[in-house]
Amino acid sequence: MATLTIENLPEDLMAQLQQLASQNNQTINEQIINLLKQAVQKPQPPLKFLISPETDPTWEERRQAVPKLQAEIDQRLEKRRAANLEWLDSNALLREDRDR
Repeated sequence: MATLTIENLPEDLMAQLQQLASQNNQTINEQIINLLKQAVQKPQPPLKFLISPETDPTWEERRQAVPKLQAEIDQRLEKRRAANLEWLDSNALLREDRDR
């Protein structure tokens, strides 16, 4: 069996564990094992993402807008390439900033 060491356990939590163990006629070790089992076996709710159909009513509308946005981005890139504009070099910009 494995051994678990808990550091910096608050005194009040230890007192609560001792009281709970005595109420259930268990040792502190038995009580903590039972509490850990309950916590692990408890069904967990499914993860909800910050932006999903369940949380954002405009999600579907925005999802459908993605191809249009991607086409606009591609058009801008093509215009830039056609104009033969020079791309900024981020490494050169960083070096210049560090040399200041």
